[in-house]
Amino acid sequence: MKKVERTRLFEELERLRSEVVRHRYLYDVRSKPEITDAEYDELKRRVDDLEETLNAAEELFNVSNLVGSSPSGTFRKVPHRVPMLSLDNAFTDDEVVRFYDKIRSFLNLNGDLDLVVEPKIDGLSLGITYREGRLSQAVTRGDGRVGEDVTRNVTYVHGIPSHLGANGPPEILEVRGEVYLSKSDFLNLNKRMVRQKKKPFANPRNAASGSLRQKDASVTKDRNLRFFAYGVGFVSESLTSRQSENLELMRAWGIETNPDVQVARNVVEALKIYHEIEARRSALPYDIDGVVYKTDRLDLQSRLGEIARAPRWAIAHKFAAERAQTELLAIDIQVGRTGKLTPVARLEPVSVGGVTVTNATLHNRDEIKRLGLRIGDRVLIQRAGDVIPQVIENLTPDEPREPYVFPDRCPECGSEAVAEDGEVDVRCTGGLICPAQRVERLRHFVSRHALDIEGLGTRQIEDFFRDRLIRSPADIFRLTEEKLRARKKKGGVWARNLINSINDRRSPPLDRFIFALGIRHVGEKTARDIARRYVSWMSFRQMIVDLVALRTSTTALLSGDEEVRTKLAKALAGHVNVPGIGPEVALAIADFFAEPHNVQVIDDLIEQVEPADFEIKLVDSAVSGKTIVFTGALTTMSRDEARVQAERLGAKASSSVSSKTDLVVAGPNAGSNLKKAQELGIEIIDEAEWQRLAGVSV
Repeated sequence: MKKVERTRLFEELERLRSEVVRHRYLYDVRSKPEITDAEYDELKRRVDDLEETLNAAEELFNVSNLVGSSPSGTFRKVPHRVPMLSLDNAFTDDEVVRFYDKIRSFLNLNGDLDLVVEPKIDGLSLGITYREGRLSQAVTRGDGRVGEDVTRNVTYVHGIPSHLGANGPPEILEVRGEVYLSKSDFLNLNKRMVRQKKKPFANPRNAASGSLRQKDASVTKDRNLRFFAYGVGFVSESLTSRQSENLELMRAWGIETNPDVQVARNVVEALKIYHEIEARRSALPYDIDGVVYKTDRLDLQSRLGEIARAPRWAIAHKFAAERAQTELLAIDIQVGRTGKLTPVARLEPVSVGGVTVTNATLHNRDEIKRLGLRIGDRVLIQRAGDVIPQVIENLTPDEPREPYVFPDRCPECGSEAVAEDGEVDVRCTGGLICPAQRVERLRHFVSRHALDIEGLGTRQIEDFFRDRLIRSPADIFRLTEEKLRARKKKGGVWARNLINSINDRRSPPLDRFIFALGIRHVGEKTARDIARRYVSWMSFRQMIVDLVALRTSTTALLSGDEEVRTKLAKALAGHVNVPGIGPEVALAIADFFAEPHNVQVIDDLIEQVEPADFEIKLVDSAVSGKTIVFTGALTTMSRDEARVQAERLGAKASSSVSSKTDLVVAGPNAGSNLKKAQELGIEIIDEAEWQRLAGVSV
């Protein structure tokens, strides 16, 4: 892939990741989504595709790792003993087959694999803990690791008993499931809201979320919420050996489970069940947007594990895209944090699958040109999987109409907007003089995965910037209660709470601080890898000084010689010396710190904050901290599973033997790696001994 094309895709990935974070917050915390579930799925799917294309899952902040959003603060925060993960999505039968084949390959299985198939209800995920058979606590999913305590309200949810039935439930049992509203209850609730002159809920999911998270439990009681259990989280002792058997056990204890759950003996049966459910979707008493497939055997679920954001052993199969025709009313231009001008189609409102769509992202200038779009054209739009609306066809390309001219000036600051040679993205050249870019950078700085300053959200940032209270990140820490109260003429408690939240972030963890700086291509994962490598801000800063010196020691960046630029980028990556950071990311880091205004902003900020050293947590195991090489044929597991096992134990899996190798696991037909290990005197064990070390029974 050419560098310019790769750079363009990285830019699109960065923009889409920011959109995912914002929509996740609106969905989980505010319960006020701006796009539909299907639109969100399509957005997230595009991110996944780009990450795979760019091999960015390890190099960059993988926004797909996001499970939910931070708790809202209305209820007490409670950490989950076992993370509540999200699910990856499939949109076609072929994608489901690939998922099935992939997990069989991972497990090194040749035969069929049983799958539990269940309707996917879009409600509010909940973990309910029972102690000695009595309901003890109920916690929402939140961000997957920390949720909100809604115990007092769940007693009014149908399907959640306060006491479990006989047959000896374990001492501690966490049941996981979905709180939802039936179609009829949702319609009745909205009719009641209208009669009370209140804003009706946009969809059943929002209604369920808002109804459960009420300070007044009597409101929850009046909403007729329901619950379906779909699995277990933390348990003090094992229940059964299969997912389907666990569901049967929960039913016996009086916990409601979905009666439409079925077990398929292979992927063909699973897809048949999917299409049967799809055909009677409208007749179901609740809304669904697909089905979920789960590996039935729990021991295989354990071996498969997860990939940061989602389990390997499950996937959601979403229903097909829906289309509609409408008119293109206007094309608006939005300016992002990096100055990119993104066109947005404003549409005559149209219902697509029961959801009103009013806008769609057009991606870039070339997309408008490809579709031949003009204001007034009739267009065909699509929501994939019930997703972000996209214009897929111009239905009136031959009608006489004024052509659309993409702006050559930034709509925010009037600076020239240009595309670099070979790039399709048009960018504002105004930099930090452009208010849109400055505001976006400030929004990023305080965002959830950066400094996460509670009470300082998008609206406050925009208001404070407009009122000139803040112009740079350091200004946030110069705010005082007096300044805030003078601005609002009231709100002493609000001002005090906000200042306390700001002061709580004066010593942010190093990885969050690096991510908050908004360096191009440096996401949460990359920032964490950098922090792990350099530990302290001073150590990292010294590396940056040397990095910039290396960058400026050559005229490669000015020469236009692509080959020389590539060599320089590789040299920069070698200097950064962080696994997973390649030439492109290293060059972006060097470019960022080579800009005097960026250095000035950071130096100003460092006078206000003191980043805390990165805390390295070591896994306590027999192989923790060791480098392991797997060589030869593995009979009880795949090479991927072996690598994952090593990483879980705090070890590093390498592909070749060197003097830094600590352990070699050799199977039949081991070749040069085994020979080299013998020559170097490295410890060698067989696959059975590795399984004993890893604590895995196969």
